[in-house]
Amino acid sequence: MRSYQFLIFFSIVLFIYSLVNYYIFRHGMMALPQGMAFRKWYPWIFLFLSSSYIVSRVMERFWISPVSNFFTFVGSFWLALMVYFLMAVIVVDLVRLALYFLPSRPDFLANNYEDIKKYVFIAVTGIVGIVVLAGHINALNPRVTRLDMKINKKAGTLKTLHIAAASDIHMGTLVGPRRTAKLVRMLNDCNADVIMLAGDIVDEDLAPVIHNDLGRSLVKLKAPLGVYAITGNHEYIGGAEAAVKYLSEQGIKMLRDTAIKINENFYLAGRNDRDSKRFSSKERKSMDKVLEGVDRTLPVIMMDHQPFNLQQVVDAGVDFQLSGHTHHGQLWPFNFITKAIYEVSWGYKQKNESHFYVSSGYGGWGPPVRTGNRPEILDIYITFD
Repeated sequence: MRSYQFLIFFSIVLFIYSLVNYYIFRHGMMALPQGMAFRKWYPWIFLFLSSSYIVSRVMERFWISPVSNFFTFVGSFWLALMVYFLMAVIVVDLVRLALYFLPSRPDFLANNYEDIKKYVFIAVTGIVGIVVLAGHINALNPRVTRLDMKINKKAGTLKTLHIAAASDIHMGTLVGPRRTAKLVRMLNDCNADVIMLAGDIVDEDLAPVIHNDLGRSLVKLKAPLGVYAITGNHEYIGGAEAAVKYLSEQGIKMLRDTAIKINENFYLAGRNDRDSKRFSSKERKSMDKVLEGVDRTLPVIMMDHQPFNLQQVVDAGVDFQLSGHTHHGQLWPFNFITKAIYEVSWGYKQKNESHFYVSSGYGGWGPPVRTGNRPEILDIYITFD
């Protein structure tokens, strides 16, 4: 039944993807003048670019190699290019529609229409290319975000707690050995008491992670109180049990609908991703079950990948929740969509005595491009009183 549902979902996505690409292709074709040498190459170049991501997803299932990596990189960049080409084409169509309702076209348009179309094609291609390149450079340069907060509880003998955290790493082909090593280095450089990884550590398929031996970097994560993580929706998409087993083998303590007491000073809780039932038929525990037996007079820190139902967290007496998942849209203007969906799409919020932070994430899904925000790791300082 689930395979049938997935087939329907994939068919719908593929149909929409094809329509969008055809819409862009047709406008590009119409913009190129008859007789232009590039015009005969354009359909083949477009077909290669637009099909690369699909080819890469199929190829990675049975042959991870430099060839599959090449198609992954090309196809992933095309996803970002496609978004901005689509936006540009829509703007061009709106301008054409406005011109259609003019009583008559200005002379310079009527006399130079073919040249204008060609120059618009060149200008749009150049601008979109620059935007995506700038977004890629931005994606490769995460920042360290400092967060200070005060929890109005005593934490045993502990006066302060220093946390280094990251979410949405999406390790795999695009976030490979170099970027994973950089993440580990940045987290360790915080010299924190504890390291927290708030889900989507693996980008769906575990095979590229194993193939690139990314665990070699993960085992270098060090913190006196330990390294803890939770599952995100991408762990479940690719197979949560295999991902959890692999991450545990690298010395990361996976918190799956459980809460543990750290040195009698505070509790650290982690929830399975809310999509666990959708992809594994196993529903996650309720908040009450996760926090069953927890002494709420001590500080309670929790990780939940998707930042839904914040009031439920407040009512449960959780003092600080760390989430990710949203990427804050990753590509502008999708950040406006995530703002509409989530109470917090990115950043800090306090509700009553509960603190929340939703990270924009370290890696990204799809294109290795960020135009809506910068990737980040978190350097969190908590004071207890």
